[in-house]
Amino acid sequence: MTNGYLFREYIGAQLNGVQFTDVPINSMLAFHFILAFAIDYTPVSQQPTPAPTNGVFSPFWDTGNLSPAAVAAIKAAHPNVAVMSGLGGDSVQDVVKAFFAPTSVDSWVANAVSSLTGIINTYGLDGVDVDYEHFADGVDVDTFVECIGQLLTQLKASMPNIATSIAPFEDPVIQEYYQALWRKYSGVIDYVNFQFYAYGANTDVPLYVEFYDNQTANYPGATVLASFKTGNVTGLISPDLGISAAQELQQQNKLPGLFIWSADSSKNSSYGFKYETEAQQIIANH
Repeated sequence: MTNGYLFREYIGAQLNGVQFTDVPINSMLAFHFILAFAIDYTPVSQQPTPAPTNGVFSPFWDTGNLSPAAVAAIKAAHPNVAVMSGLGGDSVQDVVKAFFAPTSVDSWVANAVSSLTGIINTYGLDGVDVDYEHFADGVDVDTFVECIGQLLTQLKASMPNIATSIAPFEDPVIQEYYQALWRKYSGVIDYVNFQFYAYGANTDVPLYVEFYDNQTANYPGATVLASFKTGNVTGLISPDLGISAAQELQQQNKLPGLFIWSADSSKNSSYGFKYETEAQQIIANH
């Protein structure tokens, strides 16, 4: 039986062969893999470059290793595991930036509901995480709010058990879009995966806690997850600082959960998955 606290990890964006089974999984907590990413763009193989498809999503994660069969196997082996799809992300496999570029609210929502329902059913997924980081020219806040809000509302209506989240970070434009979405549609958003790892390397534990408190104020009533990243953290918060900050947040009774970007980076690192193990131990020992 899990203790009600949550650990999440993004996986599959770097196409480096990482598998679900590479990642240590603590049975004492809820564990979510987030496949990175489903994107509404044309394939990388199509010339000249990937282009927006107005809400028609396709998997751009490592579908060879993170296949429907692999999803089914990891969930069968670990009853506490659920698997989500991230939506959007920073880029289309590092070829072009991934822009949120709907042609209209109604057409984008219809396409997104249809295509994502198909992906969720094909892969046996348990939810979605909205992670758009770039907005096409002319796409205003209201358009983003209605597209994403209506998408999440319709997905939850047809699949009541799915988990939903948003993944903002500290940037004035990003915060304007995501805070407006939260104000209107918080009822269909379960978690805020705030990207605390985007803060600078000069961040210490007290400052991290201050940042965390700021974001719980920006998303009032939200379950805001702490976070850090592995791999190349030049100029950013280190994973060791992320662990220390999580311990402090837990001591202050403020830590509902934690996520890491990403399993791919950990697999590529000299330290492997030690931070995944440490992070889960903090949450498991609540």
